[in-house]
Amino acid sequence: MRIFLTGATGFIGSAIVPELLAAGHRVLGLTRSDAGARSLAEAGAEPHRGDIEDLDSLRRGAAEADAVIHTAFDHDFSNFVANCQKDGRVITALGEALAGSRRPLLITSGTGMGTPEAGGLAVEDVFNTSHPNPRVVSEVTGAKLLEAGVNVSVMRLPQVHDTVKQGLISPLIEVARQKGASAYVGEGTNRWPSAHVLDVARLYRLAIERGEPGARYHAVAEQGVSAREIAEVVGRGLNVPAVSLSPDEAPAHFGWLAMFVGLDMPASSAWTRATLDWQPTGPGLIADLSEMRYDGAP
Repeated sequence: MRIFLTGATGFIGSAIVPELLAAGHRVLGLTRSDAGARSLAEAGAEPHRGDIEDLDSLRRGAAEADAVIHTAFDHDFSNFVANCQKDGRVITALGEALAGSRRPLLITSGTGMGTPEAGGLAVEDVFNTSHPNPRVVSEVTGAKLLEAGVNVSVMRLPQVHDTVKQGLISPLIEVARQKGASAYVGEGTNRWPSAHVLDVARLYRLAIERGEPGARYHAVAEQGVSAREIAEVVGRGLNVPAVSLSPDEAPAHFGWLAMFVGLDMPASSAWTRATLDWQPTGPGLIADLSEMRYDGAP
């Protein structure tokens, strides 16, 4: 297939590109810069100039492809709500270009959307439309396209990691560096799911090759790693103490991250593994955090 990939030069997208190419697919990668175009060409992909602010560029890319994988997202969390709304517009534009065909559109969301309203383990067959995370807009938009006949499926992500980046944990590390303490809330028993970036890239490929309309996949290798365990390994890496904060103290310490740090977000991938025969093999989150360079060196 010729696959249009948004976010092709990003953390996850740059791992998806070689995964797709190695499987014999052609990749049309969205990029807004000359440097991005060069890196895509060097990797063996075809650059497509545009960005998520230019909806016409997205429609053109989708129209030229047999399938679309959408991973691009504006990660300025100081403007998170607006950026989630923007993602809804991006998904709508991609869906418009695919309307009237069976060409698949694989969009990206978070595992939290699979958490039942009463809380507990997130699973693939749950879509909690009242979830407080504004990213719910992405799946609501995808569901509307599905009702209109577009072949939409969803990849829900946990904390995706290697020894350089670890999802929301990367900005947590910077807070710990600035504050001189690696903090968690309360007893730190709340859990975050995780997966290595190469395992996630492989799952995107499997989902675009074998996915079914309306399916929701969980890219989860570890069901839940405790906040305290994360804070302790980060503290060792930075040589700062791991400390407990009360919920009232969290906003001043964490800033915009305070909305996430106390959440208990365990997630299952049992259905995804069985359906797509996906078996994660990469290092765990704590292993990658233990191996990373905290002095900023590569």
